[in-house]
Amino acid sequence: MLVKARGEVVRCRAMTRSPALRDHIAAGILDSAASVLAERGESASMADIAEAAGVARATLYRYFPNRDALLRAMAEAALTDLAERVADAKLDAVPVEEALARLTRALVAATSRYRALQLLEKSSEQHDLAEARLAGPLQALVERGVEQGVFRTDLPAELLLVAYLGLFQSVAGQVFAGRLGVEEASAAITTVFLGGARTAARPGG
Repeated sequence: MLVKARGEVVRCRAMTRSPALRDHIAAGILDSAASVLAERGESASMADIAEAAGVARATLYRYFPNRDALLRAMAEAALTDLAERVADAKLDAVPVEEALARLTRALVAATSRYRALQLLEKSSEQHDLAEARLAGPLQALVERGVEQGVFRTDLPAELLLVAYLGLFQSVAGQVFAGRLGVEEASAAITTVFLGGARTAARPGG
């Protein structure tokens, strides 16, 4: 009876944790999961993630009932992280070229941290969120570049946007593979895109 009573107390305490504490524990699990999955890929088990996070498997399953739930929570965390990085970049406060460099660095950093998300097929809802948080600021920046004469006007802004995204995805693959770091990848994307997107200098200008 005493053992059972103690077990009930432990369960009650776990259930009555404050929302702030639960969020803290969940965030710690997701952070550890991002590192483990990025390193080991599909071979990483829930037990590996629990060990890396310093929690019992039972605790892990209380927060994330299965691997798919964990990956989806990571997707949401990645999108939140991306939105915060973009906001911190203060794109509207700097010239177009610097804004592009800041945005690219933010995107590559978020991609690098959550590269394990390549294991998860994005849902339509997550795709819409990614579009709003990535394509929205990027499109606004490209359109600003065209309007200010920084970017060439002989190509539609939509095509410049597609070109950037294609370049980003290609270089992000090198980040996923561990062949490029955040700074190298960011510099490569920014340099190559600006090399083709800038308005050509006029002869004698």
